Amino acid sequence: MKTAEERWLYIITSKKKLIDFNFREIWRYRDLLFLFVKRDIITLYKQTILGPLWYLIQPLFTSLIFTLIFNNLAEIPTGNGIPNFLFNLAGITAWNYFKECLVGTSDTFKKNESIFGKVYFPRVIMPMSVVVSNLLKFGIQLLVLTGFYIYYIKFHTPKFNISPSVDIIFFPVLIIFMALLGLGIGMIISSMTTKYRDLTFLVQFGVQLLMYGSAVMYPMSYFEAKLPKYYWLIEWNPIAIIIESFRGMVLGTDPLDIQKIIYAIIISCLIFILGLAIFNKTEKSFIDTI
Repeated sequence: MKTAEERWLYIITSKKKLIDFNFREIWRYRDLLFLFVKRDIITLYKQTILGPLWYLIQPLFTSLIFTLIFNNLAEIPTGNGIPNFLFNLAGITAWNYFKECLVGTSDTFKKNESIFGKVYFPRVIMPMSVVVSNLLKFGIQLLVLTGFYIYYIKFHTPKFNISPSVDIIFFPVLIIFMALLGLGIGMIISSMTTKYRDLTFLVQFGVQLLMYGSAVMYPMSYFEAKLPKYYWLIEWNPIAIIIESFRGMVLGTDPLDIQKIIYAIIISCLIFILGLAIFNKTEKSFIDTI
């Protein structure tokens, strides 16, 4: 006598594990995942004048503003003979990917309620598509960073001390855990906004504050020297550790702090697991509360 699981290909039920990442089911819906990725990429700048050029304009203008305000006016040093603009561009490039993953997944339930209410598919595919589509934007911005990197090496080598670290081989690992951290926080916020709508208005403001506390426009050593009493706020911020490590790999500013990297990886995994558990619990009944 066959069981229900053996008789049917799919069994849709609200009874599922709290932490359930069904890779087999996600693989079956891989075409849908890529469809959502395509939708995110095409529709974002579909009716804009400059289109995908915004991928390039935003980090360049932000880095230029940071260089003028924080380095030229506030005289915040980048240290180790690194050009200010390149330092800021590296930080913005890493931060943008984390921010887009967080913000893009923070309103998953609210933005897709019409789809979720009509057809079944693994709900986690939706935030996953945001992470994958933003990976393309991140790749484009990495090419911009690489272009300026080559420019400074070729034309300003005597003035600046730029060289990639051997630790750059761990770069893909760093990106994976940056994505997991943004995805985890985004899923937690998305689950909470199904009941508390006003959290949506706080996300952008909160992300801006987080940027200033994540060593995007200054080295962590500068914050330690200026505000040693509050340095722990930056020192144990996992995204600050990841961004600082990213710059260290690309620009060769500082060697990797293995202990802090392991700490950031553990925190990223824990936040992702927590976010997945809350997301799975919320998806059972969100349609009744949203």
